[in-house]
Amino acid sequence: MAKTAAERQAAYRARRPFAGDDSNGERRLNAWISTRAALALVRLTRRYGVTKQEMLERLVIAEDDLILSGIDFDSPAFASYLGEKALRSNGCDQTHEKGENMPPS
Repeated sequence: MAKTAAERQAAYRARRPFAGDDSNGERRLNAWISTRAALALVRLTRRYGVTKQEMLERLVIAEDDLILSGIDFDSPAFASYLGEKALRSNGCDQTHEKGENMPPS
């Protein structure tokens, strides 16, 4: 017997957390952004012939790779970047302000 639209959608949503080549899944992102950023995203997707999803993934991963390339993996800064609580005694008593080191908007 054929599945209803609701059943197909429920099955699709159940598969998303485990999707992808590495079975690491996908996460839903829902956010309001400025009109300027939205129009820039459209221009970038047209230029590179990719979807908004692909463009966002490329931009975020490129920035993450850039940050990670400048951090030693065994440093408190690395633990801090990953969101792990680092101990002050390990030299990780510096905090980062919101937007610090980000390009101006």
